[in-house]
Amino acid sequence: MTTEINRRAFLAGACCVAASPLMTPVSFAAMPGDNRLVTIVLRGGMDGLALVQPYGDPALSLLRPKLALGADDGLIDLDGFFGLHPAAKDLVPLWRAGELAFVHATSTPYRDGRSHFDGQDMLESGSAVQGERTGWLNRAIAVIPRPADRRAIDVTTTAELILSGQSPVDVWSARADLALAEDELAFFVRLYQNDLAFAAALQEATETDLLSDTIHDMQGKPRGGLAAVAKFAAGMLSADHRIASFSINGWDTHLSQSRIFQRPAMDLAAAIATLKANLSPEIWRKTAVLAITEFGRTARENGSFGTDHGTGGVAILAGGAVAGGKVYRDWPSLADGDLLDDRDLRPTMDLRQIAAAMLRQQFGISTSDLESSVFPGLVVDKRPAFLRG
Repeated sequence: MTTEINRRAFLAGACCVAASPLMTPVSFAAMPGDNRLVTIVLRGGMDGLALVQPYGDPALSLLRPKLALGADDGLIDLDGFFGLHPAAKDLVPLWRAGELAFVHATSTPYRDGRSHFDGQDMLESGSAVQGERTGWLNRAIAVIPRPADRRAIDVTTTAELILSGQSPVDVWSARADLALAEDELAFFVRLYQNDLAFAAALQEATETDLLSDTIHDMQGKPRGGLAAVAKFAAGMLSADHRIASFSINGWDTHLSQSRIFQRPAMDLAAAIATLKANLSPEIWRKTAVLAITEFGRTARENGSFGTDHGTGGVAILAGGAVAGGKVYRDWPSLADGDLLDDRDLRPTMDLRQIAAAMLRQQFGISTSDLESSVFPGLVVDKRPAFLRG
């Protein structure tokens, strides 16, 4: 479904080449009200036992003699039982400010196999069965009050299921092989100098550093990365958008996990920190961030000093709307006999419950709509402790 071009649509069209080096899907939805929601899909199966390590569980060091960290390795103590991976140290200020929380031993209903594609489909569709081709975030848009005010924009290199569906979504398709040089930027300035609306949109993009942050450097390498994606999302959320969604890849750590895990963990921390830095205190106070992955990884490290596809993992919550400074969990233990199928962290929380709670708090979606339309078949729990409200 096409929509009328406006200032935001121009930003998504004429300036799309500026964001091309990001190589990361970003999606947005315009919503009434003041609350915001950001979802970050961690693609590849993020190892929750590595990001938020239960060092207080004595079985961890037995299962992971090479991968388990201690204080001497830089592990950052959170609560005397869990520690944060040092690659995510940029999240510590949010933890101390009570704006960061973790929900451990979480999972989607996916149990039938260990396929990234199937796992991500279930994560994004919000369904308990395979085959649903609409996303829970798109279905949520349809039941948020004031339907006439709903508008979404999908900024992506490939379509993401989480925002696919019947609710109208504008599309910004970034080209990964283009970059905006100074002469090209000058061309756009000249082209639109006599069109006040388009010229204003281009000026806005320039002033928010969307263009300058993503232009290639002198060596031809793209600048900005995930921080630039988050900064762009913050700019959209600071105006008329209320929902943003993007992805972070690189979490499939079958081998050499100690090395490979560093980059995506740093990207995740930088993205969340950048969101806060580029949102006003008033907006950040009303923002909830939810970072989720398709499945966790095996409790035991493998022979290649990595981990394989597992089940239970961790959800990351951030923002002023989150009751942070705590790791929420119904901890199942990693001891012999307590692992799921003798290999995985046993999940004790359905990820859909976390998403449902955020949608209810941030946008006033009723429990009946959550159970019938957004997450069909889910019996929504009472208000959880990890949100303010």
